[in-house]
Amino acid sequence: MTIGRAQRFEERTARVTAVFGNDMGTVQAVADVLELMEMAWHDCYGEVSPSEEIIDNVLVCSGGTLGGLNTAARLAVVDRRDLALWASDVSNR
Repeated sequence: MTIGRAQRFEERTARVTAVFGNDMGTVQAVADVLELMEMAWHDCYGEVSPSEEIIDNVLVCSGGTLGGLNTAARLAVVDRRDLALWASDVSNR
């Protein structure tokens, strides 16, 4: 069964609000960035969406800021291994 972006984001909402809070404007901005990341991911790798592990790494590396989210999302598409190292470093602090 195929699911769409909206349903994937709905499933990720609890994780997003844990990092960014419940402000609906911010949650929508996060949804927009993740949507763009999925589009870039598809263009680069031919996959519908990055893995949930990569999404978690992006959220961890964001530091709860939209600027951090943008940086982490871009790095996820460019080099997911560097993102994984960054997330590991953040998690070990």
